[in-house]
Amino acid sequence: MAIQFSGLATGLDTGSIIDQLMAVEELPIARLQADKTWLNNRLAAFTELNSRLTSFADSIKSLGDSDSLLKRSVKQSSESYLTASVSSEALTGTSYQVEVVSLAQAQKSVSAGGFTSKDSADFGTGTLSFMVDGTSHSVDITSEDNSLEGIMNAINEADIGISAAIINDGSASPYRLMLVGDNVGQSFSMDDSGLTGGTESLGAYEDETGTVNPPIQASAQAHIRVDTLDIYANSNTLTEAIPGVTLDLLQAKAGETTNVSINLDKASIKANIENFAKGYNEVVSFITGQSVINEEGGGVLSGDSGINSIKRHLQSMLTQPFSNSGVFKTLSQLGFETQKDGTLVVNDEILGKAVDENLDSVVSLLAGDNENGLATQFQDYLESMTSSTDGMLKGRKDSIDSNINRIDGRIEIMEMRLDQRRSTLEAQFSAMESLVSSLNSQGSFLTQQMESIANLRK
Repeated sequence: MAIQFSGLATGLDTGSIIDQLMAVEELPIARLQADKTWLNNRLAAFTELNSRLTSFADSIKSLGDSDSLLKRSVKQSSESYLTASVSSEALTGTSYQVEVVSLAQAQKSVSAGGFTSKDSADFGTGTLSFMVDGTSHSVDITSEDNSLEGIMNAINEADIGISAAIINDGSASPYRLMLVGDNVGQSFSMDDSGLTGGTESLGAYEDETGTVNPPIQASAQAHIRVDTLDIYANSNTLTEAIPGVTLDLLQAKAGETTNVSINLDKASIKANIENFAKGYNEVVSFITGQSVINEEGGGVLSGDSGINSIKRHLQSMLTQPFSNSGVFKTLSQLGFETQKDGTLVVNDEILGKAVDENLDSVVSLLAGDNENGLATQFQDYLESMTSSTDGMLKGRKDSIDSNINRIDGRIEIMEMRLDQRRSTLEAQFSAMESLVSSLNSQGSFLTQQMESIANLRK
């Protein structure tokens, strides 16, 4: 950028004068920027409210479904042989004796002989033959992949239910090919007699019934006994041996039994109900914080009828009796108590007694009988407010985004106009400087002439 010396002719700081004139003309942009900041703050506040409403809706999902509400717990007499997890389909008040007789395992076979190189040994070309659980497969071996590593890659790419790897046993000829069945309980064999022209041989891999290179680990199904009933599976994770219970087998030991008992998890039931109060309080506290109280305070959303309507609606749903077959009609009967600031606290003694003595009625109130319960009605309302297509908060966001875009457009136009205005002012002041400079030159010339005339007279 060229250096400009302003005011050389007039003695005025024209650059400063132009900056001050432009500062006055930029005031409307500053006001628009302030409006934009305010709108962005409102958008952030609406986004925060939307997040709290969504979290509230998510936290009470389990309350609207009787199976999810009635959480089960599982206890084991030992964790040495298995771990058990439970779903809502498990039968409460039941116990089972589980014995882990054997674990499921895949067949593993290793070549009998080792090789000095994994990438240069020549095994010839042709076909490797496999028998996998009674089904025959063939893998073509070309001159490009007839090394130990090439054969490994060819087997893996063939996708025949067997995975190949190379191990190093640390001997003079350390490299050996290991084959592993992809599925538990699956037996296989391999024959390399179809490879010709090579200097090395892989040998034949037979399953556990053969005599050539027996597997280092035979394939086997998992075997457990549940209350003396024998159960077999192709995995160490069993999902149907006990209704609603998943068993993960860890260790087999015949004769050792683990007692698995299933009951209602009343502590979790209470915690889920208390989560309702927590989510409700986060919403109400935020809305209250936006309101002007006694002509003091207030957030960027103060005066917005929409958020105040949300608060009133939630409060109304909270106190309105809900018809159902149980003895409880309102949340207050479960120990929910409203504070002066509109938030809730839960009386642990009242809630505990309701869960212990009238759990069916608790379920009827929250999850409903044959129709949606109170928790689902809350959830439906919250989801309608936070809908990404037609929710109230979506409408607020669209309106704010539109206003911000409009302000951005006005600022852009005004900035272009101001750039032209600055250029005009600079040109005008430059012309003034040129004119004053010219007049100064003429004045200097006339002064010199007058001095010359005076000298001639002398």
